[in-house]
Amino acid sequence: QVQLVESGGGLVQPGGSLRLSCAASGSIFSINVMGWYRQAPGKQREWVASITSDGRANYDDSVKGRFTISRDNAKSTVYLQMNSLKPEDTAVYYCKFQLRPLYGRTWTDYWGQGTQVTVSS
Repeated sequence: QVQLVESGGGLVQPGGSLRLSCAASGSIFSINVMGWYRQAPGKQREWVASITSDGRANYDDSVKGRFTISRDNAKSTVYLQMNSLKPEDTAVYYCKFQLRPLYGRTWTDYWGQGTQVTVSS
């Protein structure tokens, strides 16, 4: 069984910072792309950022210059450093890993359970 566990969400004032983490556990052969998504109330889930196995990062325009995605392959963990937070960043944040389980032959997407980020004064 593969599980993704997120942490680091919370309440922060506008202009503040938070750091999200997402760690995978279980029988994993390899992890390719790690990514972050978010879903605000009443809206569709949207892509925020992703990072490849060799460290290439991409960002949605709405977070470019404010958010930084990074990964620790030895720990099977992805991070999202969020700075200069705005009220419109309020959402449930989800991580997604494209990985190959130890006893599987195909690449599969796994999701975390989500962590709430609220930006409000």
